[in-house]
Amino acid sequence: MERAISIFTSVFSNHKATSELRSEIVRKALHFLIALAPSMAAINKTATVAFLLVGTLGYTLMEYLRLSGIKVPVISSITSIASRPRDIGKFVMGPVTLGLGALLALLLYPSNAAAIAIYALAFGDGIASLAGRFLGKHRPAFLLGKSIEGSLACFSVVFVSAYAVSGRFYVALVAAFTATAIEALPLEDYDNLAIPIAVGLAVQFAAFV
Repeated sequence: MERAISIFTSVFSNHKATSELRSEIVRKALHFLIALAPSMAAINKTATVAFLLVGTLGYTLMEYLRLSGIKVPVISSITSIASRPRDIGKFVMGPVTLGLGALLALLLYPSNAAAIAIYALAFGDGIASLAGRFLGKHRPAFLLGKSIEGSLACFSVVFVSAYAVSGRFYVALVAAFTATAIEALPLEDYDNLAIPIAVGLAVQFAAFV
């Protein structure tokens, strides 16, 4: 009997871990896709802004339909897979704040600053979450529940992407520090707004120093 219970628990745990991994991968794939926005904006900024706005509004409508029991093919399934336990039965805000974060960066900042801000959102926040979830072992109190491994991953990828865009060490350093500090805050889905706005502002300031 004890052996059977042990086997069942092991299978259940593995299934749960696989489900969580799949959910995290889908969420971060959406994060990484937003990194296409700067390249699209370089071709046609107006069309990119319109695409992000329409996409965000369209998702909002489909999410309300899903909560009303009307499932939209593909979109509702992806939303269900990507949702966190805290999102069950609620409006899943992540894609909305993600789209708005990229949209605000494009509207508020010049192209290079907007690109750095969006890459910080796409790669910094995305990689930090993956590293923290699967590699994070050290979680000091000053990181408010986040891991050192996740924060280091965030800093590294934002620094590299910011330096690739700006070619300036100081600008990349400021962008990386800002993104890492904001990512460590317990903002949940609203870090998708805070990171690009804060990083874009910091980069703008650093560029004039």
